[in-house]
Amino acid sequence: MFNLKSTKILINMEPKSKDRQLNRRNLSWLQEQSVDLKISLLQNHLSICQIMINELLEEEVTQKAGARYTRDKPFDGRYSRWGFNPGSVRIGDQKLKIDVPRLYDNIQDKNAMLDRYEDLKLLPEPTQQLINGVLLGLSMRDYAKVIDHMGEGFGMSKSSISRSFIERTEERLKEFESRSLAHEQFIALFIDGKYLSREQIIICLGVTRQGKKIPLGFIQTTTENSVPIKDMLTNLKERGLAWEEGLLCVIDGSKGIRKAIEESFGDKAVIQRCQWHKQDNLLKYVPEKEHDVIKRKYQQSVNKEDN
Repeated sequence: MFNLKSTKILINMEPKSKDRQLNRRNLSWLQEQSVDLKISLLQNHLSICQIMINELLEEEVTQKAGARYTRDKPFDGRYSRWGFNPGSVRIGDQKLKIDVPRLYDNIQDKNAMLDRYEDLKLLPEPTQQLINGVLLGLSMRDYAKVIDHMGEGFGMSKSSISRSFIERTEERLKEFESRSLAHEQFIALFIDGKYLSREQIIICLGVTRQGKKIPLGFIQTTTENSVPIKDMLTNLKERGLAWEEGLLCVIDGSKGIRKAIEESFGDKAVIQRCQWHKQDNLLKYVPEKEHDVIKRKYQQSVNKEDN
């Protein structure tokens, strides 16, 4: 973990004391060290992270079990120090091994978990922050700025962030495309084509009996051709989509989507033209100043009850 210089300093200071390992040191210990050692530690941010983690865990242990070698015990002596267990905390894209203090609950007669250790294990990964940023609208123009910030915070290169981002998003995509649909009861499917970065994407959204909307799948295709759409629907059926009792399928009027639905579900599918798409098509034939009137009349006709 250290360079040669810092390792020599540690050896000279504590040649045989196993109890003085870095993975159990705290901020007080760091403050007492030489400038050379502090500078050496700063060259490896994980060392500083480890000391901070030790400090946080020791604070909780002290709050519950009292300071070392004291008879003044909080909670009427309910908790006792009980050595250490090996553990780890993820810092950025790296896993940091630590010694986790053990607490024994004398009332429940079992080990007690450290709340702060559980919180530390939930620290977000930088790639997850980056994924969230992209999903929330981070533009590619700002991508480099985010990468630089992550690099400063975690000592990671742009290339490693990029590789990690690709790997994680690929993992998420595989999970999304392979997850089981058998535990949900779907009554309707919304299938529509959208353009994302000039690429045609066909998206399928499922609606459950309880009214919950769940994205089920998507495909990239040059046109709304029935063949790739049918492949997508076949995949949904293989993943457990229940369709035998019937499905309402709402589409944008595409002949390719309609054909794929008919070939996939037969007479079990009731196909309905999307009202929004129909309204959008109507507006293309009238001047913009008449759009509000057309919208109002169209909605009145749609909502009118049959006699």
